[in-house]
Amino acid sequence: MSESSAEAVASAATAAVASASAAAASGGWRRATGIVGAAIGVVAAGAAAGVAIERMTVGRDMRRKARLALDSTGPYGAVRGTPGKACADDGTELYYEIDDVDPDTAANIGPRRRRLFGRKPPAPVTVVFCHGYCLSQDSWHFQRAALRGVVRTVHWDQRSHGRSGRGVAQTRDDVPLTIEQLGRDLKTVIDAAAPEGPLVLVGHSMGGMTVMALASEYPELIRERVVATAFVGTSPGRLGEVNFGLPVAGVNAVRRVLPGVLKALGQRAELVEKGRRATADLFAGIIKRYSFAGRDIDPAVARFAERMIESTPIDVVAEFYPAFTDHDKTEALALFEDMPVLVLAGVQDLVTPSEHSETIADLLPDAELVLVPDAGHLVMLEHPEVVTDRLADLLTRAGAVPAGTTVGRYGSTSSTAQPG
Repeated sequence: MSESSAEAVASAATAAVASASAAAASGGWRRATGIVGAAIGVVAAGAAAGVAIERMTVGRDMRRKARLALDSTGPYGAVRGTPGKACADDGTELYYEIDDVDPDTAANIGPRRRRLFGRKPPAPVTVVFCHGYCLSQDSWHFQRAALRGVVRTVHWDQRSHGRSGRGVAQTRDDVPLTIEQLGRDLKTVIDAAAPEGPLVLVGHSMGGMTVMALASEYPELIRERVVATAFVGTSPGRLGEVNFGLPVAGVNAVRRVLPGVLKALGQRAELVEKGRRATADLFAGIIKRYSFAGRDIDPAVARFAERMIESTPIDVVAEFYPAFTDHDKTEALALFEDMPVLVLAGVQDLVTPSEHSETIADLLPDAELVLVPDAGHLVMLEHPEVVTDRLADLLTRAGAVPAGTTVGRYGSTSSTAQPG
């Protein structure tokens, strides 16, 4: 997007949010619903403003039919494991799935997995995957499929996301959502799904912040059980400074009114959801811009991401959004100094810019920093081979898979990764 286009986009987004705020304040909810489609979609995609305006009027019916076709045939998010439920400290039901090591798989490993890990059975390590804001455990689809059967993994849905229950403290007691609460939720899942043995923690975006919060809340768990960690497209703090690829004036205007608009819209969730459905094309353009960097992303993958994000209710979007401004877990990173750490990010990530990953790597000088030049925020979906390769290497270094196994580069995207 050119600088002039970005300024136009910022102006349009700012006007939309301001108009929505005024309409909501005056009680004109039906009018506000249409206006705020852009703002809602932006936040649900993890951004503060921006929209592919040219997509609003071209081929709308064709895109609607394409979405329906992709929904019926897309294979993504279909990998399932042994289900379980854990109860958080406030009573919230947290859903998780376990993929155990398959003895037959270990004995009859295929060429791809043999290249990753060799033929020996893996060590008794559990890899816990934590997803990001407005996503679900299914966002790790490619990595889960690649590791399935060769190492024990746990995939869980954060509170109010995916198959987990709505946050009880938030809905019953009106308690603000905090990243610290998510860290305690992760501890609850670990206690239920992996109560003993070494752990490898993998977190994307909000999931990485959750891992940092776990360290801050339970430092002894990190010291005693965690043998490796991966931070993917995440941040230790200062998220309030992110400009989402927009001119400063537009960002400041949106930041000023967006929290109030979201809070008001969260109180009219049913009406607003209708507005989101009515602006599906706009929503799809926003998600693509803020999730992926490449223009040739598989349409089925793009639609898969869109489905995950659009399934997050607006009241959940509003509930979680303020927590990111308060997030600061810089000091907690020191607990990861004495273990293998992977820090990976897309260079063109507009949501949690790669500079935030570089900050993590600066604080953990022994960590491996991998920057993927042509990747956006959902790097594990856009360049799955890169992320899988690096995770496999991390697991090898941590002893979770046979020592001495060589992880070779393969696939069309592997050559784009640049060690930092």
